[in-house]
This record gives sequence, C-alpha cells and structure tokens, in this order.
Amino acid sequence: MLITAAIVLSYLDRQTLPWTLSQIHADYPFSDEIKALFDSAFLITYGLMYLGGGLLMDKLGTRRGMLLVMIFWSIASASQGLAGNYGMAPVFGMSFALVMLIGSRGLLGIGEGGGFPAATRVVAEWFPVNERASAMGLINAGTAVGAVVAPGLIWVVLKYTGWFGLASWRWVFFVTGALGLLWSIWWSRSYFTPETQSQSPAAPVEQKISLRQLLQHRETWAIIGAKFLSDGAWYFYIFWLPKFLMETFSIKFSVATTVGWIPYAAAGVGSLIGGAFSSWLLARGFSVNGSRKIALGASAALMPWVMLAPRFHSVGVVIFLFSLAFFGQQSWSTLVMILPTDLISRNALGTLAGLVGFGGAMGGIVLGQIAGYLRDHHYSYQPVLIISGSLHIAAFLLICLVIPKIQRLRI
Repeated sequence: MLITAAIVLSYLDRQTLPWTLSQIHADYPFSDEIKALFDSAFLITYGLMYLGGGLLMDKLGTRRGMLLVMIFWSIASASQGLAGNYGMAPVFGMSFALVMLIGSRGLLGIGEGGGFPAATRVVAEWFPVNERASAMGLINAGTAVGAVVAPGLIWVVLKYTGWFGLASWRWVFFVTGALGLLWSIWWSRSYFTPETQSQSPAAPVEQKISLRQLLQHRETWAIIGAKFLSDGAWYFYIFWLPKFLMETFSIKFSVATTVGWIPYAAAGVGSLIGGAFSSWLLARGFSVNGSRKIALGASAALMPWVMLAPRFHSVGVVIFLFSLAFFGQQSWSTLVMILPTDLISRNALGTLAGLVGFGGAMGGIVLGQIAGYLRDHHYSYQPVLIISGSLHIAAFLLICLVIPKIQRLRI
C-alpha cells in the first residue's frame, strides 16, 4: 500500500507538466523541440539516478533510501512552480523561466529515479517468487492511478486557485509537492523491513555482487536493451498524449481531460492483468521462463495497433487504440520489472533494477527527441507512432533470443 501510493505520486508529478503546458506556453512560449527538452531533462537524470537509486537502496536499505528520494523529488516537483524570468536575460535563446523549468525537471528525475528500485526491493523483501509478479502488478497499477487522477486534479487546481496573485499553473506543482512530503511522514512511521520486525536470527550474509559482474552477463544487457526499446514508446505516450489529443482534434484542455484519463485507466488494468496472468501460469505448473515469456508476448502483441490512430477522425476510436497500447505497455512493464528478481539475489537487486531503469530512460530520451524534431519540421504524428508501435515486438524478440531460459544467474 505504501509503495503503491508512492508510485501514484510519482506519476502524478510526471503528468503535471504535460497537462499544464498550454497554460505555461501562454506565459512563456516554446517550440516542440523545447517541449522535448523538458522531457529529456527529466529522463536523463531519472535514468542516471535510477541506476544510482538502485545502488542507494542496496547501501541504505529500502526504508531510509526511499524516504530520502521522496523528500527530494517532492521539493523538486514544487520548485517547478517557481519558474520565472526574474529580470534575467534569455539563455541559449530560451527565456530564463524555461531554463528553470528544465532544471526543475532534471531535479525531479533525480528524486524519482529511486522509486522503482525501491519498489523492486519491497517485492523481494515481502513476497515469494510465485507471488512477486502479482505484487508488482499492484504496485505498477499505481502508475495508472497517478496518471488518471492527474487531469482531474490539475483541472480543479487550475480552476480554483490563483492565490496570492500567483498563476494557477504554479499551484499545481506546489500542491503535488506537498502531497509527497505528507507521504514521507506516513512512510517514516509505517514501513519496516521484515527483518526489523522479526525476532528471528539474522539470515546469512550473501556474497556481494558488483556492477561489473552484472554487466558481464548477456542477460543483463538483454533486459536493459528491452527496456530501452519499450520505454521509448511508453514515455512518448505519457508525455505527448495530452498534446496529441488537443492538436489532432482541436479540443480545449477541459475537454481533453474528460477522455485523456481513459488510456491511463487501461494501463492500470494492464498492470494487474500482466502480473496476475504470469502468476496464474506459474500456479498451473508452467516454469518461470514459460510464464514470463507467454505473458510478455501477449502484452507485446497489443502494441502495434496504435500505429492506426492517425487514420481515424473519431476521438473515441483513437482513445480505444491508445488504451490498448497503454494496457499492453503496463502489462509488459510489470513483467520486465519482475525479471531482475528471477535473475539475481536481493543484495544486488537494486543495482540490476537500476540498470534496467536507466536503459528505459535513455530510450525515452531518444524517441522524445525524434518526436520533437519531426513535429517542429512539420511531420505528422504518423512516423513516430509507427516507430513506437513496433518497439515492444523488437524488445520481446530480443529477450527470447538472448535469454533462452529465465533462471538465476551463476555469478
């Protein structure tokens, strides 16, 4: 419950900027390539700190490590509301306010980079192998809850704030940052690892596994590569869907929020179904290898349909196609995040999870920059949707070819 709530806040914080872009643009105009820079600033630091966050969790433990990163990212989220020119000259052709926003997104990425490594450790600390996929599915469903809540909450804040003469979009960031600090108090008072709650003798200390040792195995590179491909598509969807809807159908923010939450709700269902399906297969005698790959393949098969979205002029049909993609992606994501627990012992789990997350963030940067370039050079959304719709199939083939059998690595 605690870690799921943290993931809810994580995705709420990520969605604050995409859903307030039009309001910020009215005060500080920017191009699509600058919009892509906002996303890249987050993803660069997120990816680096995903790796650093994994190492941090292995060093400090889940309880202290997660408390630290949540406090940091909540303050970073709130700092976006402080963006302004303050009489400063433009930097690299951008107003100083936009530079501040880029910096704040980078700080947010640093903080949020520790979230999913912590989630992976929580699952390993509390659940046996046959229950981990379902548990991760519940946690990963928090991504959808945060994204579903975001449009409505942001609309309310935009409509009913504007206190102290500050633009209402600034209060979106202040409110979400405050929610994260409240969660930190809850976590510090409630979360303890099973070892600290138990009076039983301490378990034997496992041999330490270094980053270098992990990188010597092709399985590590396969999961990093698969995450690079699949998360490239995912970050494009979550950062660009609001803009796509408003531009493609010429609808206002208030209208976009009434339908924009639906794909994220489908993503939440996908998180639950993907993990539960893999656990169901395990319970019926399938091997870990078979149960994971069957579920991964079924998830990847749902992704290419989003390529058809630009061919339709119905908001309902387009939302349905994106909902399929969001469902398949988060089903896939749940399973990929659980693979490190199948491959490695807990004392290096945060490090491996961090490597995987780093690969995903780098994929998001690459596809986001491609999208920004294409849009500013007058291309439609069709080329980038063709790319994004094919990436999960490529990732699935990579896993099957490089990891013939999912099993514990011999290190």
